[in-house]
Amino acid sequence: MPSKTPLTTKEIKELKEQLLEERRDRRAQFDELQQSTFGTNQSDLTGEMGFDEEYADAGTATFERERDLSLLNNLRDLVERIDKALAKIEDGTYGVCDRCGKPIEKARLKYLPYANLCIKDKQAEERVR
Repeated sequence: MPSKTPLTTKEIKELKEQLLEERRDRRAQFDELQQSTFGTNQSDLTGEMGFDEEYADAGTATFERERDLSLLNNLRDLVERIDKALAKIEDGTYGVCDRCGKPIEKARLKYLPYANLCIKDKQAEERVR
């Protein structure tokens, strides 16, 4: 059975506000990047180039599109992690490690409010990768 959150009501409220602000910011970045990446003309989407464009330009455009898609994926993942943290606040399990059920260190949550693993379990996860 997981431990109870190690945080006070005031700390949870502050971290919830931080999470909500972070979510708004990341969602705005996602929407803006998605619009700039996919809100272009059809030839840009399909990679069709005019005859006067050089191959270097085509390579640059492809690289930029792949970079933007990677950024979109990262932003989407971050928003999902934030949403999970907000759900944990609502169900009373915020600040509890998903793996071992022990409290996540307050300093870690203040630095990374959407953390779902304690430092020990996060380090173990990274060693496996």
